[in-house]
Amino acid sequence: MRALLLTLALFACSAPPALAQHELGVDAFPSLRELEAAGAVIGEIRVKSLDIFDLDDPREDNWLFSAANWLHIQTRPDTIRRQLLFASGDRLLARVIEETERLLRGNRYLYEAEIRPVAWHDGIVDLEVRSRDTWSLQPGAKVSYAGGTSSGGISLRDYNLFGTGTNFSIARRSSSAISSAGSTRSAVDLAISYPFAFDGHTTVAYNQSNFDEGSSRSLTADRPFYALDSRWAAGASASRDDRVVSSYAGGVVVAQYRQLHRGAYALLGGSRGLIDGWTHRVSGGLRYEDDVYGAEPGLVAPAQLPADHTLVTPFLRYQAVQDDFREVQNLDQITRPEYLALGWQSSLEFGRAAKGLGSTQAVSQYTASLSKGVRIAGDGVLLGSASVSGEYVDGRGDREVQGASARYYQRRGSRTVVYMALAAEATNYSDATQYLSLGAATGLRGYPTNYQLGERRVLFTAERRFYSDWYPFRLIRVGGAIFYDIGRAWGGPYESASSEHWSADVGFGLRLLSARSATGATLHVDFAFPLERQPGVKAFQFSFQSKSGF
Repeated sequence: MRALLLTLALFACSAPPALAQHELGVDAFPSLRELEAAGAVIGEIRVKSLDIFDLDDPREDNWLFSAANWLHIQTRPDTIRRQLLFASGDRLLARVIEETERLLRGNRYLYEAEIRPVAWHDGIVDLEVRSRDTWSLQPGAKVSYAGGTSSGGISLRDYNLFGTGTNFSIARRSSSAISSAGSTRSAVDLAISYPFAFDGHTTVAYNQSNFDEGSSRSLTADRPFYALDSRWAAGASASRDDRVVSSYAGGVVVAQYRQLHRGAYALLGGSRGLIDGWTHRVSGGLRYEDDVYGAEPGLVAPAQLPADHTLVTPFLRYQAVQDDFREVQNLDQITRPEYLALGWQSSLEFGRAAKGLGSTQAVSQYTASLSKGVRIAGDGVLLGSASVSGEYVDGRGDREVQGASARYYQRRGSRTVVYMALAAEATNYSDATQYLSLGAATGLRGYPTNYQLGERRVLFTAERRFYSDWYPFRLIRVGGAIFYDIGRAWGGPYESASSEHWSADVGFGLRLLSARSATGATLHVDFAFPLERQPGVKAFQFSFQSKSGF
C-alpha cells in the first residue's frame, strides 16, 4: 500500500521514478485522466483479440461454445490497430481513448471493447486494447409478418470476413402484400465493403440487386471524417437503379410505373479538427442525378407520370459537432453499451443545379439538420432532432421533406424505463411521387401496413420497457414492453379514407436480443389491439419483426 501511495504521489508531481516496468490491476492503476494530467506518454500498445466465448468462465465452458470458438475466424489484431486514434509516442489523452472505445464498439463484429493502462515505466504508459468477437458469419432464413404483409428470405452474411472487418453478404428475399391481391416480389442481393482501403480509413463498397422487374448497382469509395479530430474527407460514388414503383391507396396497389435512376457524386472536405469541444467541417462537391419514368406493359399506370429530369449540382456543406457523448445501458439495447449524443450536431448543405451544366432546369437544393440531447433530473434524457430537405424551382418549393422528433427516456429503477416519442413529418412533391404511410410497419402497430396515406404524418408512442437479467444459454437477452400508439397520416392525392381520423392502439410485446451475433438484432414479437374498429381492421395485429433496437 505504501508503495502504491508513493507511486501516485510521484505521478502527481510529474516525476515518475526510474524503476523497472510494473504490471498493475486495473483497479490499482491511476485513471486515464490522472495519467493525462501527469503528462503520460503512450508506449507499447498491446492488442488482445478474444474469442466469442470465454472458456475460463464456467458458464461458457462447454463443448458447443468451444466448437464455436474453433470454427470462428478471430478478428486480426491489425484490423483493430487500424481503427485506433492514437499511436505509440503520443501524449495520452483520455478523450481520444474514450472516442476510440466508442468507435470500436460500433463494429457489429465486436461484442465488447476496452482500452486500459496495464503497465508504466519511466513516464511511459503501456495500453492494452482488449476486444471480444461476436459470431460474424450469419447464414439464415428470415420471416416476418406485420399488417397484412409477409416477407422473408435466405441469406449468407459475414460482417468480418476472414477477420479483416470486410462485410460480405448475398441474399434472396421475397415479399407478399396480402392486401394487394397477393402480389409477390423477389430479389437477389450482393454486397461487399472493405473499410480499411488506401490510407486505412477509406471504405470501398459495391452493391448489386436483381429484382423481378429490374436491377440496382452502386460503387462507392468514401473516406469520411471518421473521428472528431479528422482533418479531411473525400468520396465518390456511382449508381444505377431500374425498378417498378408502386402507388398505394388504403393498403392496396393502385398504380405502377418504371423508374430509371442514375446518380453519381464526388466530394472533398476539410476541418481544423476538435477545438474547445467543437468540430467544424466544410465540404464541397458535385452531384449528378438523372430520373426517367415510363409506363410498364401489363401494369396500370398512374393518371400522370412524373416528368423526366436531370440535375447536375455543385454543392457546399457545413457541419458542426459538439463533443458530448454519454455511455448508457438498457435504453434501446439490452445490457449492451450505448452512446447518446447530447451535444449539438448540425449540418447545412446548399447546391445549385444550372442548365449550363446539363440540368433540365435551374434548381436550388437544400438540406439541413439539427439535434441536441438534454439531461433531465432523475436520470432522464430528452433527445430532439429536426431536418428539412428539398428543392426550390420556378419560385416555389418542391420535393421537400420536413421532419422533427423528440424521444424521452426516464429510468424507473435499474431495469425499467419509461419511453415516449413524438414524430411529425411532411412532404411536398408536385409530381406526387412521394407520400407517407402509417401502419404496422411504420409504428402504428395495431393496424395493417399502409393503413393511412398522405403528405402529413404524426405519431406518438409511449412504452414501459422491461430489461431482464435472464440470459438463456448465454446467447439471448430478454426484455419486454407494454405500449400505446396514436397517429394519423393525411393530405395529398393519395390520402386514404381512413385518414379522416386519428387511430390508436395498445399492446404488449417480447424483445429477444441476439447478444452474441454480429447482427445485434432484436426480435420484436408484438400483440397490438386497435382502439377503433374500422372495416378491414382485425381485432388484433400479431407481428414478429427483426429490428436494430428495442
